[in-house]
Amino acid sequence: MDSHPVDVHRILISRMKFIGDIVLTTPIIRSVREAYPDAYIAYLGDKDAVSLLGRNPHLNEIIPFDFSRPTIIEQPRVILQLRRRRFDLAVDLFGNPRSALLMYLSGAPVRVGQEHKGRGRLYTVRVSDDGRPKTAVQFHQQFLRAVGIPPTTSRTEIFLTDDERRQAREVLAGYARTSTGGPFVALHVGATWPAKRWLADRFAQLADNIVTQLGGSVLLTGGPADQEIVHQVRQLSHSAPMIVEVLPVRRLAAVLAECAVVVSNDAGPMHIAVAVGTPTIGLFGPGEESIWFPYPSAHGHVALRKNVFCHPCHLNVCNRTGGGYMECMNLLAADEVVDAVRTALRFPRQPFPR
Repeated sequence: MDSHPVDVHRILISRMKFIGDIVLTTPIIRSVREAYPDAYIAYLGDKDAVSLLGRNPHLNEIIPFDFSRPTIIEQPRVILQLRRRRFDLAVDLFGNPRSALLMYLSGAPVRVGQEHKGRGRLYTVRVSDDGRPKTAVQFHQQFLRAVGIPPTTSRTEIFLTDDERRQAREVLAGYARTSTGGPFVALHVGATWPAKRWLADRFAQLADNIVTQLGGSVLLTGGPADQEIVHQVRQLSHSAPMIVEVLPVRRLAAVLAECAVVVSNDAGPMHIAVAVGTPTIGLFGPGEESIWFPYPSAHGHVALRKNVFCHPCHLNVCNRTGGGYMECMNLLAADEVVDAVRTALRFPRQPFPR
């Protein structure tokens, strides 16, 4: 379309799952608001992940989908909410069978989604990727262009309250009493899939080097499923980095916002750290940083990855054996990462989104 539809007053945006993916849609939210400054804009997605969109001034409502509840109960509940809101335009940035069905059942007369055999018919505007290399943000922007909405930004953003920042500073003040007193560097040592996890002994060596070479104070973060590797990293290190308790994602965002640098595997907290303005170093193995790390080096962000013949494999678990097992992660040395941390510490913090 040459221009966006003018008779649109109520808009639904949806990316149903995954923390990092939802954070990567925040430029879309702002672009839609700038195209429709007076519209009612709602966002549908996983209950826990969409909590990161709280306080976003470009949204009027967040509609959570609770995946912990039986589908037979939760899905009708959400469909009823969608229909009551009488959306004029629905933009599905996820495109799986469930999200396509929800967009259709919302009753929105204009429904934008990716062309897929079968479920693509549930959309009125179908987007076919042009096949050119693009970041995840640029991929999402195709859905806006399909209805004439110009993308206005590529920067991700999470909005924190003053109280959330204050509570995070209090948390770090408690850690500071037993730290070196240097700047806090958070290491997110977990990831959803084993193939995306840098080795525990490398994280331990990195933690020690940050303390001894840079005078930093190290925090270890991880989700509920990451606690084994979190404690393993601490046991392997000589500097006894501090373990941050498992936090709800907004509290974690606030803690990462108060750190000087974040080093993370290719996981949700990597995207959270960037979105709150902290210089972030992403560690990549099977994934493509050209897609999943669309963050400017001018703000102190850098992705590290070693070239191996099998990249990108997109595997959840490495399928190589012997000396080739996890080669992409094995080749990444702690010294290389500490050099990246040293550089990142020189960058000024980006202002918090407001």
